[in-house]
Amino acid sequence: MAVLTFSWEALYNELMSCTKCRLCEHRNTIVIADGNPNADIMFIGEGPGREEDEQGVPFVGAAGRLFNLLLEEAGLDRRDIYICNIVKCRPPQNRDPLPDEAEACLPYLRAQIALVRPKVIVCLGRIAARYVYDRDIQITKQRGQVKKAGVFYIIPTYHPAALLRRDELTNDFVADLLAAKKLLKRIENSEKIEA
Repeated sequence: MAVLTFSWEALYNELMSCTKCRLCEHRNTIVIADGNPNADIMFIGEGPGREEDEQGVPFVGAAGRLFNLLLEEAGLDRRDIYICNIVKCRPPQNRDPLPDEAEACLPYLRAQIALVRPKVIVCLGRIAARYVYDRDIQITKQRGQVKKAGVFYIIPTYHPAALLRRDELTNDFVADLLAAKKLLKRIENSEKIEA
């Protein structure tokens, strides 16, 4: 599937009236993104939850609050990064997006990537990593492994919601955030990067 060519305005207008999958039927709002549209690091989650659907902003629920704390711990500022999701409407009962729902939204995600032009993409969780990093990803085995794709580098890690259930994953998650930050610095310093 090709990347749709959008300006930010055209992308937002298209998304606001999107009815390409069943998720539009029960949404309160479209949850497009948050953060810096010129960010060097982009974070991609799976889809909005209840609080995100109410506020129209990704990662504002319990997992989002933890994510903010861990970003800060890693020396990253939410205002300097770009955060979005695979799907822009909340799946019912916060279930995983179904494949046809994700496929319907992927052109929008590709447009966001093309507009932001990040140097590093961090996939938050298995669902995001499946559509951006590797269809057959095993997140516990492949988290933190850098992969080059075109002009950017992709790092999969756990979804912050997983950390709420399994606190022992937090150190790995922070290590992945630090690795993304270090990778960005290496890219900016034009070092050769093995991936």
